[in-house]
Amino acid sequence: MSLQRLAVTTPVEDLLEIIDRDGGLIVEGLFPREVIDRMRESVLTAAEDFSPGAATQGLGEEGKEFVGLNTVRFSSLGKMSDAYFDMLDNPTYAALADAILLPNCGSYWVNTGQAMLIGPESPAQPLHRDCENWPAMSMVNWPDGPELTLSAMIALDEVTEALGATRVIPGSHRWPDFADRGAPEMTVPAEMQPGDALVYTGKVIHGGGANQTSDRWRLAMHLSFVLGWLVPEESSAIDYTDEELAHRSPRVQRLLGHRSYDPSPHFGGGLWLRHVDLI
Repeated sequence: MSLQRLAVTTPVEDLLEIIDRDGGLIVEGLFPREVIDRMRESVLTAAEDFSPGAATQGLGEEGKEFVGLNTVRFSSLGKMSDAYFDMLDNPTYAALADAILLPNCGSYWVNTGQAMLIGPESPAQPLHRDCENWPAMSMVNWPDGPELTLSAMIALDEVTEALGATRVIPGSHRWPDFADRGAPEMTVPAEMQPGDALVYTGKVIHGGGANQTSDRWRLAMHLSFVLGWLVPEESSAIDYTDEELAHRSPRVQRLLGHRSYDPSPHFGGGLWLRHVDLI
């Protein structure tokens, strides 16, 4: 089974139909080239301050294998480029996230915005589901329970299979066994041009591919959202001050944790309050 590829001009309803069927698809031109060029320049400049394999989001030897011994990872991307805020306001990605996540929450926020630069001769990342970050909730009524997270792997430059394109098992979001992660030979690569994005749900099995080159880096970034009543990977709320976000859109402020969680129209209480008030 191959990954479907559709242009960003495709009606959102058609994109959602493919995501529901396959667990993900490639949206060509999801982010404007001008925004991507600014983001790539800033990421490459910032990458000089990070060592391959230094990310500690995975603990122990298995964690090191997961984040990649020759992979450069870092977040807080809005500190590095205003292009990040433009990406958070992207209308098509917003429409997809609204449709997939809002049935189960009053609002959602950034799970993580993260540069993921896979270095030469890197092995493939272990296959996984992003929803495994919240295992207790993920296994509720699996696989028919709520979608917890929606992600986009975004090409900052050409991403080919040889460079380590993310590998996906389309349809795996509907497998009955939560613990079944499939096998590498079942995957297909998400090859992309700058500005294209692999948009996928937290249930679908995927992993970074092996960089088979000796001297080139895969330049990509991950941008994901999570239900507003779950804890995200990235601590965006303490990364940015009120002053830094004062002139950003209400959506960006909410996505980065500078708005309270109001559960309406769903049942529940207010969360992430300041002075016991919704803000």
